Amino acid sequence: MNCFILFTLLWSSFLGDVLAAPRSRQETDPELTGGYYEGDMLLNPQLRNGLRSETYRWPNGIVNYYINRDIDAAHRNQILLGMRFIELYSCLSFKEVAPDHTEYVNITAESGGCYTAVGYQRKVQQLNLQTYPLDTGCYRLGTIMHELLHAVGFYHQQSTWNRDEFVRIATENIADGKEHNFEKYSESLVENFDQTYDYGSVMHYTPYGFSKNGEMTIVPLEEGAEKVMGQRLQLSRIDINKLNIMYKCPLQI
Repeated sequence: MNCFILFTLLWSSFLGDVLAAPRSRQETDPELTGGYYEGDMLLNPQLRNGLRSETYRWPNGIVNYYINRDIDAAHRNQILLGMRFIELYSCLSFKEVAPDHTEYVNITAESGGCYTAVGYQRKVQQLNLQTYPLDTGCYRLGTIMHELLHAVGFYHQQSTWNRDEFVRIATENIADGKEHNFEKYSESLVENFDQTYDYGSVMHYTPYGFSKNGEMTIVPLEEGAEKVMGQRLQLSRIDINKLNIMYKCPLQI
């Protein structure tokens, strides 16, 4: 089965699941509760141009990683599955290294939610996945891929420079003190790789992120788009295209 057919089957299955599922409130989403920049990014403000700069891309598309030994076999396999999906749809590869290696993603299971740095850091960089039952919290397959995509150089979809053409940030519904999580970057800092805005991106916030009253904080301007915003099941077609363009891979779908 080729990648396009497999992707089509998986995406059709995802749409069926997400349209049938009841809406859930996301105030306890571990991607949002750690207190890091935009919820889950360990970010140096000087590095916000990581999407455009090739300096923050992993050399030769090889992402070194180490999974700490306190992560059990079942959770380790879930992490590896997320890596395998990214490898399936791109030219990136994930290479396990010893903990004495100097440049790798150090995958931990500490408390504090799910978070990581954005892009290649030229040093050991933490990617934390707080332990949850499989398919929940940080161990939703889409959340694992979300954090891995941060580590290879992606920011959140709704922070892109042209987002106001597609969503309205409902500041009246944002919890006090959380407004900075909805910052918009300039076109000189972030790159859309000639792809349209993607409501169904695995890098998009839920519509209720950081809500103080249970109402939407990100209101889509396209009717019904809130049904796919914040999905954490799989990469979207546009996620895959962006990843392949960023790393100059031959595969797009």
